[in-house]
Amino acid sequence: MATAWKWYGGRSCAGDFRDPALRAEGPCDSGRVTTAPPPQPFAYLNAPKAELYGQVLTVFAQARERFIVHLRPEDVAGELRWGADGGAGTVPLEAVGGALEQLVEWGNLRADADTGRVTSVEDFHRARYLYQLTRHGQAALRAVLLYEEALGQRGQLQSVALADIAEQLGLLLVLAEQRDPDPVKAHLLLLQLADRFGSLADNAQAFMASLRRTIDFQDGDEEAFIAYKDRLVEYIERFIADLANRGAQIADLIGRLEGAGVARLLLAAARREASDAVPLGDGQEEAVDAARQTALTSALTAWENRWRGLTDWFLSRSSRQPSQAKLLRGAAVSAITGLVNTVAALNERRGGRTDRSADFRALARFFAEAPDDAAAHRLWRAAFGLTPARHLTVDAVTEALWQDADLPAATPWGEAPPLEISPRLRETGSYERRGAPNRVADRAPARQVLAELVEQEAEQTAAARARLATDGPVLLSALAGPNGLDAQEFRLFLAVLGDALSARIPGESESSAVTSDGTMEIRLKLVDAQELVEIPTVDGVLSGPEHVVEIIDLAPAGGRQ
Repeated sequence: MATAWKWYGGRSCAGDFRDPALRAEGPCDSGRVTTAPPPQPFAYLNAPKAELYGQVLTVFAQARERFIVHLRPEDVAGELRWGADGGAGTVPLEAVGGALEQLVEWGNLRADADTGRVTSVEDFHRARYLYQLTRHGQAALRAVLLYEEALGQRGQLQSVALADIAEQLGLLLVLAEQRDPDPVKAHLLLLQLADRFGSLADNAQAFMASLRRTIDFQDGDEEAFIAYKDRLVEYIERFIADLANRGAQIADLIGRLEGAGVARLLLAAARREASDAVPLGDGQEEAVDAARQTALTSALTAWENRWRGLTDWFLSRSSRQPSQAKLLRGAAVSAITGLVNTVAALNERRGGRTDRSADFRALARFFAEAPDDAAAHRLWRAAFGLTPARHLTVDAVTEALWQDADLPAATPWGEAPPLEISPRLRETGSYERRGAPNRVADRAPARQVLAELVEQEAEQTAAARARLATDGPVLLSALAGPNGLDAQEFRLFLAVLGDALSARIPGESESSAVTSDGTMEIRLKLVDAQELVEIPTVDGVLSGPEHVVEIIDLAPAGGRQ
């Protein structure tokens, strides 16, 4: 092993300086070489001066962003400020020096001798160091910053991202319908789509997490929370509407892309990435081909997984596996209900909730204010005379007697017939019958029947939606055709017709609307208000003014939104 010699205060010491894991502990007469302790870059988080250590590391991170590698202790002290108000005073240089030494010991920083300002022998013997972040320190700082950013991220419901995703899917559909799509355009569009969709999913997850923390509100400014609630509910409702409308459009584009052959675009993007990951070299041709094939398989698997995630986000596989967009809409609706319940609880807390103890205190005050014993007895009968009413004997005979009597609601109690009360319930209260408890019923067959009914209803609705959709604008009188509308088609038509009529602005003759689930769009134009037409249905004949109507099926072909 190669041996290097180092001078220590007039004496020479041998040590293996080629191996960074070994270092000499002191002068050569110690005769010991020890292994350096492993770095502990996260140790400063639990140290007593964790805030100071974090500020020092932040200074080094900011200096690195300015392309500054080394910092002196006085440079660090000049950047630091105490207090949360942004600068109450500089940190003492001694405290900065101690923090730097401790961070060097933990492995966050590296200290190099500073000989650039040595002007005398005294300066040479005085310890002067330049400090810079180590690889361990950089990794730890990035991890802590990423952790804090993830915890503090409130997220947002990006309605604009839905429009961008729909636009990029439309451009991909144009490429997929071409005989020889451009791989560069396909790759760039897929990258933009993956980035936009990833941002949408991450922000939605962070927003719902922060919303749950908002709903669990316990203390704080209640007035501000109640005022904030109105804006938040409006924000969520707007996103739910956008998600329903855009979600149906995106689901339709996904279905058309899969029919047009999106696999070709994914393969083109994977080949382009594999060509970058495995450059051609001077090695053996078989090894290069094998490496290229491995990279291509890995890239193609990654793109297929991303596409499957996008599909599962907007398309439901079955009634038991709804899409993530549908789950997000349900969570948003539940969040609105939770917000309303939280506000109700806050209002109840502020208004002073009455409980039994408060009622008894008020009753005690009434007894104390009673003028005589007779008034106290009347108060007692009024307060506790209805106690046996909890044990009324109500059966079929009692209900029959009540129906035969047919007493008006204004009949005084003194003139009404007496109510029968069970003596056992009045004396002992209710009790449970002895014996083995009832077995837990197996609801699996019932759930299966319900699932089949839901599946059947969804198929019938999809078929009726397809039959009701028009190829273009048609007259309302010709919509039903010679056979008329069946019950399912008639219900759907009434729903979309009501949406279009409610969306019409007074004085306008045209209107359009999208159903609340985003599966159908109707465009309506009044032709003649005086001309009445009749639409035959199995339930009767619907009559109304003549219109030009266009009904568009927005649900994806071959799937459920």
